[in-house]
Amino acid sequence: MTVLVTGGTGTVGSQVVRTLLERGAAVQVLTRNPEKSSSVARGATVVAGNLLEPPTVRRVFDAVDAVFLLNAVGPTEAHEALMAISGMRLAGVKRLVYLSVHRVDDAPWLPHFGGKIGVEAAVRKSGIPFTILRPNNFYQNDYWFKDVLLQAGVYPQPLGSAGVSRVDVRDIAEAAAITLTTSGHEGESYDLVGPEALTGESCAAAWSRALGKPIAYGGDDLDAWERQQLQYLPDWMVFDFRLMYAHFQKEGLKADANAIARQTRLLGHAPRAFDAFTSETAAMWKQ
Repeated sequence: MTVLVTGGTGTVGSQVVRTLLERGAAVQVLTRNPEKSSSVARGATVVAGNLLEPPTVRRVFDAVDAVFLLNAVGPTEAHEALMAISGMRLAGVKRLVYLSVHRVDDAPWLPHFGGKIGVEAAVRKSGIPFTILRPNNFYQNDYWFKDVLLQAGVYPQPLGSAGVSRVDVRDIAEAAAITLTTSGHEGESYDLVGPEALTGESCAAAWSRALGKPIAYGGDDLDAWERQQLQYLPDWMVFDFRLMYAHFQKEGLKADANAIARQTRLLGHAPRAFDAFTSETAAMWKQ
């Protein structure tokens, strides 16, 4: 089986590539920047292309059996996804797994959420056998906080106290590989979550235990967060993520027991715990 992975050089996509290779799939990785091919797992084939360009869309889906569709956050995210779906229809792709977001319908005004609603609708009407994966906030986002955790002793992600059922990227990759390479998942949507709803304070406490030093939560002040992030990120992204964090602080993004049980059946094991992730990551950083 040949699977094309979009977004295959990023946090989730790269893990999906590795997991598919472990399952014996032939994997192609679509990237705009072939110079990033050093980050692609050995055994995968790098394919240069841009989903905003019709020549790419007409070409890259030929001779692949399945597609893992992950579109990076950005102003053209939804358009790239729709171009890809159109290309898959032309090529007769036999299976599509689309990466959306957990409880996407709860906040359709958020750019990070709302664009995916239209893409989900297109996936459902495409005529391609599909599965939709809806992951929560990733544990591995915390890799970006390594310096501030180790040097300042602060956990900076403003998650609030309502609770967010964060998920390990490895569970997402397993779900993607299973639904791409086995039958029985056509037309299904799966929430991908962790075993508990985490808060900003509980994330800080987990990192404190893992690192063996006090880690303080940076707090819920989104004005301060925005000022800091504008030093590193484009303004459209900071605007989007600020709205998302405000939603998390007010409403949370929590999974129910049924979603956790369904995910456990899909993967064959319980969701990975945040404490296990932080302990593993702290040991890696210490090395």
